[in-house]
Amino acid sequence: MTNKFRPLKTRSTRMSSRVSVSAMAAAMVAGGVLTAAALTSGFARPNFNAETFQQLDLFGEVFEQVHENYVSEPEDKVIIEGAIDGMLSSLDPHSSYLTVEDFDRMQEQTRGSFAGLGIQVSQETEGAGRGLVKVISPIDETPAARAGLQPGDLIYEIDGESVFGMTLDEAISLMKGPKGTAVDIKLIREEENEPLEFNIVRDIVTVSPVISRLEEGGIGYVRLTGFTAQTERKMREAIRDLKEENDGELKGLVLDLRNNPGGLLDQAVGVSNAFLDGGEIVSTKGRRRKDSMREVGEPGEMLAGVPIIVLVNAGSASASEIVAGALQDRNRALLLGTKSFGKGSVQTVLPLQNGMNGALRLTTARYYTPSGRSIQAQGIVPDIVMPITRPGQEEPAQRRREADLRGALDVPEDAAEDMVDADPEVEEAPEGPTTAQQILLDGQASLKKKEREKENATALFVEPTECPLEEDCQLNRALELLGDKPTYAQLLSDASAIER
Repeated sequence: MTNKFRPLKTRSTRMSSRVSVSAMAAAMVAGGVLTAAALTSGFARPNFNAETFQQLDLFGEVFEQVHENYVSEPEDKVIIEGAIDGMLSSLDPHSSYLTVEDFDRMQEQTRGSFAGLGIQVSQETEGAGRGLVKVISPIDETPAARAGLQPGDLIYEIDGESVFGMTLDEAISLMKGPKGTAVDIKLIREEENEPLEFNIVRDIVTVSPVISRLEEGGIGYVRLTGFTAQTERKMREAIRDLKEENDGELKGLVLDLRNNPGGLLDQAVGVSNAFLDGGEIVSTKGRRRKDSMREVGEPGEMLAGVPIIVLVNAGSASASEIVAGALQDRNRALLLGTKSFGKGSVQTVLPLQNGMNGALRLTTARYYTPSGRSIQAQGIVPDIVMPITRPGQEEPAQRRREADLRGALDVPEDAAEDMVDADPEVEEAPEGPTTAQQILLDGQASLKKKEREKENATALFVEPTECPLEEDCQLNRALELLGDKPTYAQLLSDASAIER
């Protein structure tokens, strides 16, 4: 089983007294199209007007027409769930309907143990890969990670079946299976000319959300792979073990949140609280008062006075951005890497009939850092922006972020009209570009530079780096800065003066 890339915030849930769509379907089958009067008994709310009831009446009529006249007798459950999916997907990329199986899987994932391959996936919605299953990140120490799947891989075939035309749930169900059985995966990787094939044996995936080790110079390294129910506890244990290994103290800490898609809000708060001496960590603002709140930490921190660098990139989302934003705003750590994903919306999980009919995952609020910055579609810009190129690459690999998703909140509808193709197809003559072509190329280069400057406007500085394939240059840079206390202290002081 795989894990959809839909980072969650779990909250106490409230059962809705509204009539479910399934109940509507049953009524329509029994008695024809529901009228506005009939709907009123189930849907009456102060903010529901006559036009709303007319639209619900229209839905009932469409359902009846499909049920009676479709070329083959449709399964009511399928078309009702399709209608629910369509309603929620029209809102934003993260609101969705969870079937009973999805709901059970989500609960397993937040506990940190489930069966499957161990990859977090989404469905590509744009470009040549539209409709394919996109690997967001393989989970460390799982069958997918050991097989060599990478972020950005596009899966196009599972056990001989093309995923074109499948829903994400259908593709996931093909990858599920009993422990010890194998699944054949075919995928496309951007830097490879030919498709790649993998035969992966399914296993019980126990996600270890924390990986740690002691680096040279007494500097601790802690990587958080996700924010499950175990993350804060495991992280605190790891830091205590590292301190003990280094004779009771650490000289510095690297907190690696790269490619961490997020998870539980309470865990993000707990992780942040471990490094802060009380004060605000994150706030949420929603349409209703119950969805707006402030999370404040408790006094006392684990590593008082110890310098910290947080690593982030475009795969750092949701809960990761809460931690990064809190430590940056509170001037407790330097951030290094590339701009984060920008997933700053809160999803509340609302079980339907106590989970017997699945659940709704509904966007109910937005996250804000302690200084009041919105994370949604903005992301967190590191203090030190360090884009990496590999040998043979002219530009760092570009990864999609929240603002690139269709229907993302807080992205102007006309934004696409303002975008200019960054890589125009300019046909070069054998002897080199013509004057007109060179003007276009120079203009695009200038545009790229301006876009990078705008995106990184709040950074202390930008350090583009060509990095050998076998090295982690961002981590090496973080260790170098932590080993130079005067330089670190000056950079942290400079970062505190930036208006973000």
